[in-house]
Parts: sequence; structure tokens; C-alpha cells
Amino acid sequence: MTYPVNMSVKPDVQAFFDETTNTISYIVKDPTSSACAIVDSVMDIDYAAGRITYEHADTLIQQIETRGLTLEWIIETHVHADHLSAAPYIQQKLGGQIGIGSKIMVVQDTFGKVFNEGTEFQRDGSQFDALFEDGDTYTIGNMQAFAMYTPGHTPACMVHVMGNAAFTGDTLFMPDGGSARADFPGGDAGVLYDSIQKVLSLPDDMRLFMCHDYGPNGRDIAWETTVGEEKAHNIHVGGGKSKDDFVKFRTERDAQLAMPKLIIPSLQVNMRAGEVPTDKDGKPMLKVPVNGL
Repeated sequence: MTYPVNMSVKPDVQAFFDETTNTISYIVKDPTSSACAIVDSVMDIDYAAGRITYEHADTLIQQIETRGLTLEWIIETHVHADHLSAAPYIQQKLGGQIGIGSKIMVVQDTFGKVFNEGTEFQRDGSQFDALFEDGDTYTIGNMQAFAMYTPGHTPACMVHVMGNAAFTGDTLFMPDGGSARADFPGGDAGVLYDSIQKVLSLPDDMRLFMCHDYGPNGRDIAWETTVGEEKAHNIHVGGGKSKDDFVKFRTERDAQLAMPKLIIPSLQVNMRAGEVPTDKDGKPMLKVPVNGL
């Protein structure tokens, strides 16, 4: 696959860090127009109280309105297991199309069974406005963007490249953070290694923007690096580490990790493009499968 990389286009990227979930959301503006995209928005949830609010999304909306921008795309890099997407809320306020990788259907099928969803839950990706295949292009104003299929963390992961900026989702973390786990249903450490190599085949000065950062060893939160930095210094794959070594490390490491605190609500909401499921009376309701994950 040859991707239409164009390093001469340099979008304006504004980052928004959510301290509760360690997620970074982005507003990405076409440098030659007022058009923009949002990547990986966050909906706030107090899980213990069963309360959903929209402070983080409102910050994005306010910023777009203040800057006089036009929202054309709301991109999900994958079905997140650690935070809830605010895509429908943002779309209702500002418009734009919600897009995700076409393998969302695999995720919907897998977790539709885990959560015992009935036949009314569509497993065809129809909750989203656009389903991207590997190499698909789309435009944000005058800027061409493309989707790069990068499974391994989940079956539906995609890196979105907009000019000289790539949004990695959970495929890569900062060099001192390494890589994401690969032990969720449909994950595969060997496949993840291959996907990371695809990302590292982009130009060395391609800017990489992370979906999460946890400030390893007490450093300040960070979210931007480059392909060259990752190739040289990533603690899991940098310096030419082999696939066998990566798979061994990743498998052993994943076995020690606890489940994300918000995985139960996140999967149910995010496989529906950010919509909260409802009970038979139409009231918002989340399920907790016992011994199902």
C-alpha cells in the first residue's frame, strides 16, 4: 500500500488533555481554510454515580466557535476502552461527519455478544457516517487526510494522517511509554508490531500525536513526538527491536495489567459511535457483564 503522504501541508494542531482518563483530544485545522476536524473526543462520566456530563466536549466546542472554525470531521481512531466518546454530542452542536475504521463491525460483533445485545443493536457500523478502509482519503477543507489500518491493540485501529501530522490512537505511546496492550478481544501483539512498523515507515519528521500519556517516571504529560524519535528511542520497538522480542515482552506485560476502570461503559458507548444504550423504555442504561471480559 502506497499512502499519499504530503509533508508540505502543516495543519494547526491544538491538544486538550483529559486528566481523568489521560486522553488527549485534538482540534486539527486546515492551514488554508477555517475547516477543522476533532480527533478522539471525551465524554465525562462519574461511573460510581452513573452520571454523564460534557465539560471536556464543551471546551472543544467553545474553542471551535471562538476561532470561527467549521467542523467537518469527528474522527475516532478506534473503539476506546478507557474513555467514552462525545462524538454525537459534538455533532449535534457543530455538525461534521463521524468516522471510524470499517473493522468496527468486528468489534461490534464481538462485544455485542459480550454485552448480550439484542437484534436491535446493529452490527454493521451504521451508527457512524463514514467507515474507512486502509488508504482511504478524505478532505478537511483543502487538506487531504488518509487513514492507515493499524490493528493489534484492537481490530479496528487506524492512524489518521493529515499533512505532516499523524494521530496514532493507541498504536504507539511516547518513546518512554512504548506501546499499547494487545490482550483485549481481537488484539494481537504480533499484529501490533507489524502495524507499528507501518507507522514508522512514514517520513522521520512526520509529527506523531498520541491519544494517551501517563507521564512515566514522573515526567510532565506530553503528546507530540516524531517518527524519527520513535524509531530511535521507543522503549518497546525502537532501535530495531525484533518482532519475537516485542511479542514476548508485550504478552508478559499484558498479563500483569488490570482492566481499564471505564472499559465496561466505554465499550458499550463507543461501539455505538458515542450513543449511550437505552433500556426497553428508552432510558439510558449500561450493563455489567459478569465474568464476560
